[in-house]
Amino acid sequence: MLHRKEIFLLLFLTLGSLILTAQDCQPLDTMAAKKEIADIPGETMGQKLESLLFWSQDERERRFPMMHNIFPSLPIPIGNHNASLKELKHIAPKWEDKRTLASYMNDNHVKGVIVIKNSEIKMEKYADGINQETLWTSFSVAKSVSSMLVGVAVKDGAIEGLEDPLSKYIDEFKGYDYGEVTVRQLLTMTSGIAWNEDYEDPNSDVGQMYKAPCQGTESHILTYMKPLQFAHKPGTHWNYSTGETDLVGILVQKATGLSLAEYLSEKIWKPYGMEHCAYWLADECSNLNLGGSGLSASLRDFARLGMLMLDGGQIGDESILSEEWSKDVTSLLNQTNDQGDGYGYLWWRFKDGSYGAFGIFGQMVYINPHKNLVIAQIAAWPKAGSKELTHERQAFINAVQRVID
Repeated sequence: MLHRKEIFLLLFLTLGSLILTAQDCQPLDTMAAKKEIADIPGETMGQKLESLLFWSQDERERRFPMMHNIFPSLPIPIGNHNASLKELKHIAPKWEDKRTLASYMNDNHVKGVIVIKNSEIKMEKYADGINQETLWTSFSVAKSVSSMLVGVAVKDGAIEGLEDPLSKYIDEFKGYDYGEVTVRQLLTMTSGIAWNEDYEDPNSDVGQMYKAPCQGTESHILTYMKPLQFAHKPGTHWNYSTGETDLVGILVQKATGLSLAEYLSEKIWKPYGMEHCAYWLADECSNLNLGGSGLSASLRDFARLGMLMLDGGQIGDESILSEEWSKDVTSLLNQTNDQGDGYGYLWWRFKDGSYGAFGIFGQMVYINPHKNLVIAQIAAWPKAGSKELTHERQAFINAVQRVID
């Protein structure tokens, strides 16, 4: 008789192979997945996924480029063309001290960086074993992409307005506090509902949200967040919550009837000409994508997302993003003391008008509209985050801008 853990592994690999064999995307590497998933602690996908906060440095560096292999994921197919990027003579970032690009990448476990100005590659460098085709998990960079898909859904009319209550689109929230929260409040993390985002505490909300057993086909995040209650009046208190960005993903999927992967492929990946098929992690209970993390893509395609934002969502003759969403997406809607000077619709904003999408362990898409500049980075920082590592990343941005100027 199979042990419970063996049954889970068999179901996991079967689900994964069914999900991943879509269109022209790479199929699941079952041998590699079997070895990795067996080595990750926990009996359920949720427990195994949560354990990544405590992986060793070697495990992070080995698994971050294969997350879509070892966890159930949905493919994001490319179209018949890709938006080519011109390459000119590369710049050399200039730090104020004796640091070099090589020492910056080595000291901080950065695996790839790219700088694009005026739609031209000014710098692109990868660590050993990583290249232009490597797919790397983005963690919270996916939050900003989910926000973009809200902008698309509002433009399409699938989401009628940002002041709509969540219960209008998510039936499971009817009769619960979250049902009264508006789309705009969800996008700005001002729901007022209590949440603990401590990555070093396994008992925090972010450490527990995927661990409960499946309740039918309901997403883990809905099961976990339905009973949570208001701690503040909605719209008055900002509190960072990965759970709420997973709800942004649920919102888009419920409103459009498509997975985030399907919607992203249809609205951005194919028409904008992304270069590589990407993947987005899916909840084991519902098979819906996780809006707050789990998007794996190539470094160049992450940079192209920055270019699309820089272009105001313009594809062809018109923008795919709604005006209602676009006017405030990177505004200083909420002052914070975290990674930037303020927070818009799941985008960090700086006082100089630049903004970015940032993920734990060093992931970044930074955009400076005044300089027509995009900087993207993939990494496996030794910690999920710290003031020192954030400072190092900002010093890199400054070093690039010092020579770009």
